[in-house]
Amino acid sequence: MKLTIVHPCVGRIPGASYIRSWQMEPLAPAYLAALTPPDVDIVFWDDRMETIPFDDPSDLVAISVETYTAKRAYQIATEYRRRGVPVVMGGFHATLLPEEVGRFADSVVVGEAEATFGALIKDFRRGRMKRAYHSPGRADLASMMPRRGIFAGKRYLKLGLIEAARGCRFRCNFCAVTSYYNATQTSRPVDRILSEIEDMRNTKKLFFFVDDNMVSRPEQAKDLYRELIPLKIRWVSQASITLTHDEELMMLMRESGCQGVLVGFESLDPENLANINKHFNIHRGGFARALERFKTHGLRLYATFMLGHDRDTMDSFRRTVDFCVQNKIFMAAFNHITPFPGTPLYTRMQQEGRLLYDAWWLDDRYRYGQVPYRTRLPPEVVQEECVKARKAFYGLSSIVHRMFDSTNAGNLFMLNAYLFINLLLRKEAGQRENYPLGDLAFEGPLLPVEARRRQQSSLPLLVQAT
Repeated sequence: MKLTIVHPCVGRIPGASYIRSWQMEPLAPAYLAALTPPDVDIVFWDDRMETIPFDDPSDLVAISVETYTAKRAYQIATEYRRRGVPVVMGGFHATLLPEEVGRFADSVVVGEAEATFGALIKDFRRGRMKRAYHSPGRADLASMMPRRGIFAGKRYLKLGLIEAARGCRFRCNFCAVTSYYNATQTSRPVDRILSEIEDMRNTKKLFFFVDDNMVSRPEQAKDLYRELIPLKIRWVSQASITLTHDEELMMLMRESGCQGVLVGFESLDPENLANINKHFNIHRGGFARALERFKTHGLRLYATFMLGHDRDTMDSFRRTVDFCVQNKIFMAAFNHITPFPGTPLYTRMQQEGRLLYDAWWLDDRYRYGQVPYRTRLPPEVVQEECVKARKAFYGLSSIVHRMFDSTNAGNLFMLNAYLFINLLLRKEAGQRENYPLGDLAFEGPLLPVEARRRQQSSLPLLVQAT
């Protein structure tokens, strides 16, 4: 049996190359490969960096779908199913909108795949693949190790992606992660994490723990950091601002090689934070104390902001940029709020009649960066001001001002890293705006499963189970 795993891109413009910067190894396909029986031949295609050979023989295609890649994923599925190849889909979008995904997939994996993908492959080989496979609960990650051999020959950043834990215990109302995992978190054993790091130490210069919130369980995080100290690696991750409430946690992060963390600040307005259920951002001294703690422990900060809240005005954009420049933040992101399907925010906006599209991720009128909802400011103004905010923060005067900070550029290594990252983000400030979702060169309508079933009486199996 041959399984083809595809990682879809966001979209493509005919005649233009895909935006190639910041291409990291995608972990989802590597985990899916690890869940596949060893006697199954696996081929992996990364739609971001190579052309998918749809005519190559395959028995089954597996695609992990996120909201921004849903349209492209359905196009890819259509191309394969036109050729009689069945498609299975899973991932965040498939779990949050299984009925929609089920229109374009022969089978849908709802929830984490660890408990179901092996059964799916077994059923497929028997010719009895079900329309849906539901995870009975949170996955057991004790034995999980991604199968990175599928990345051979592909040119990714020399960045080692590692998952220590999945999920987050907070309930921010805009977060698809919270909805997907129902505000829970599960962890991998420390020895498995250390083994994975050892396997990559000779080829990776920096490690990225992709956890949704690496400090969601502080004591468990501390146990991992203590074990990382002897390895003398450099690493980055994502965390909530609550990490600054724990002195020991911050000390261990620094001692274990942490170079910086991404923290969702979201807004400078306390009422905006309360409206998205992220009031904990301003506890225990709020942003001022948090910034002080980051400086004290030499941890670089990637602060992300969402703009276009109901209380935001034109002045909100300027104040947010000024705040980041004045505090010499290493990196910052300024994006509009995105109502992801399946989240409380999306449901509320839908009930209030504020969504501009029935499903913005599929609407041919929608482009990346556009604001898909009504708020206090016109949607096009919010989009434009987000771009202006990025260009201002990554302007040359801002880069130079923030460079004179011991945390951002305290040695030659960090100075080089600071300049490389900031100049790259300066170039990208508006590069993705109005980029299409899906491939504009795709011909014909998307092919729903039922339409294809009317054309064929049964699913062809190129290789029968032995």
